[in-house]
Amino acid sequence: MRIQTVANARLRFSRRFHVPPGQTTRASDALPARRKQNSARQFIVAWTTILGGLGSFVATSNDAPAPSQRPAAARSDARPDVRKDNSWTNDMVWIRGGAFWMGSTGANPDEQPLHEVTVNGFWMDKTEVTNEQFEKFARATGFVTMAERKPDPKDFPGVSPEKLVPGSVVFHPPEHAVSLDNHYLWWKWTPGANWRHPEGPGSDIKGREKHPVVHVCWFDAAACAKWAGKRLPTEAEWECASRGGLIRKPYVWGEEQTPNGKWRANIWQGRFPGENTEADGFRGTAPVASFAPNGYGLYDMAGNVWEWCDDWYRPDYYAHSPTKNPQGPPESYDPDEPGVPKKVLRGGSYLCSDVYCTGYRPSARMKSSPDTGLSHTGFRCVKDAPSPAN
Repeated sequence: MRIQTVANARLRFSRRFHVPPGQTTRASDALPARRKQNSARQFIVAWTTILGGLGSFVATSNDAPAPSQRPAAARSDARPDVRKDNSWTNDMVWIRGGAFWMGSTGANPDEQPLHEVTVNGFWMDKTEVTNEQFEKFARATGFVTMAERKPDPKDFPGVSPEKLVPGSVVFHPPEHAVSLDNHYLWWKWTPGANWRHPEGPGSDIKGREKHPVVHVCWFDAAACAKWAGKRLPTEAEWECASRGGLIRKPYVWGEEQTPNGKWRANIWQGRFPGENTEADGFRGTAPVASFAPNGYGLYDMAGNVWEWCDDWYRPDYYAHSPTKNPQGPPESYDPDEPGVPKKVLRGGSYLCSDVYCTGYRPSARMKSSPDTGLSHTGFRCVKDAPSPAN
């Protein structure tokens, strides 16, 4: 398919990404060859590990030292200092793992069948990665996100050079009622939009340091996670954690959408996409942890921003996925866009509503190209490490 504009190229997310539908690879090496070449050109991150150490040198002698020269015996009550710095757990929660019911019975087809899955325990960030946290990563490494990079002309033949500028896809609510069949009416390619400038030139993240970072593609998120000594969660880990110990409940907090008349997540209220009543107190992203946590102490597992998972997306994966620690399919297939590999996203965002996208449900699945960032997409990390008891 010939790409007419950079905007169309960047808007390679499917209609399914915004509208409900009727190997264990963890990196880009599972992409088709041509796609892999493009990703390699776009995603060049140098990771250098310097391992150093000093050997121990022991001098020996055949002559034993005189008693007066021998070192004093160690006190019998002296103990070695075995304390370990576990401060990294301060902003993480231990998810004990075990068996849980994944998917649903009557929702979207790609959430079915409902099936029992077992995952090992793991640590998960309490909140989505914030702007200030991502800025620490960017400053420490000099990392440049996909949205900040100028597109390579080789990847966009036929596109005039003046259109090859960095940018990302931004939500723009229409001023009048529109059909929900065409998401291009509210999603706009915006030159200059990126995580530092969420709405494009003229916007910034001042005062939004505690908001979740957005406009990060899967590659950006994976790089940040690796730098932090963490990784992105598998889809099964994410759903296990989001449920907070509840069994087959429609929401991460229980049965009712608004218990006691209160909204429990940052989602859309009103007529989408033009009218947001802000009944939950927010129009766009909210500072992380603005709402009560789930049963495991995790915040924003519903709404605020979509969160990248490590898995490739297939709508039929649940029919044959492993029952223990599923890692996702070895490759992606999206019938809406067969030629575009997709990664899984979970949790919904501030744009999800009852009448359009109920992605805030714990079983809801979404997908997007791993090189695509949007104004409602972020991430959180997990870490493999011993439990608090160990």
